[in-house]
Amino acid sequence: MGENKRRMLAGEWYVPDDPELAEDTARRVELCAAYNAPGPADPAGRDAVLRRLLGSVGEGVRIRAPFHCDFGYHIRIGAGTFVNFGAVFLDAAPITIGADAQIGPGVQILTPVHELDAGRRRAGWEKAVPVTVGDNVWLGGGVIVCPGVTIGDDTVVGAGAVVTRDLPAGVLAVGNPARVVRAL
Repeated sequence: MGENKRRMLAGEWYVPDDPELAEDTARRVELCAAYNAPGPADPAGRDAVLRRLLGSVGEGVRIRAPFHCDFGYHIRIGAGTFVNFGAVFLDAAPITIGADAQIGPGVQILTPVHELDAGRRRAGWEKAVPVTVGDNVWLGGGVIVCPGVTIGDDTVVGAGAVVTRDLPAGVLAVGNPARVVRAL
């Protein structure tokens, strides 16, 4: 394993413009293109592609195309979860989604963090921090989940919210930045 990939997997600063990571990206491009391809429905074939693309897929997971990710192998999705159209999961670090979650259209789950120093940012340095979404969570349409966030079980995040910090279990959160408005 190359140094940049080792650094990425360790959550350290790395430069993503790397031949080994480019191979991983080429794999993802091929699999996402196959998954997102228009044409007659072939549920078994699409499921096989999804299982090759993602790190772990529970029983009964449904993801509507188009679906986009960085690598795929860092994504784990629990049984019974539904992901609607246009999801973007940037998985330079692990993304873990529990069972029976509902992910609305256009949701973004982001793990990369970019350098604040202008010179290092121009040079391409980034790192990634894991995101965890609990069981039975509902992320409304257009929600953005930022790097390092954990969302507790049974929480609902309203459409268009930007989740910049952890949310506890069993709450309703809305806004930008998302804030808890009440317990459920």
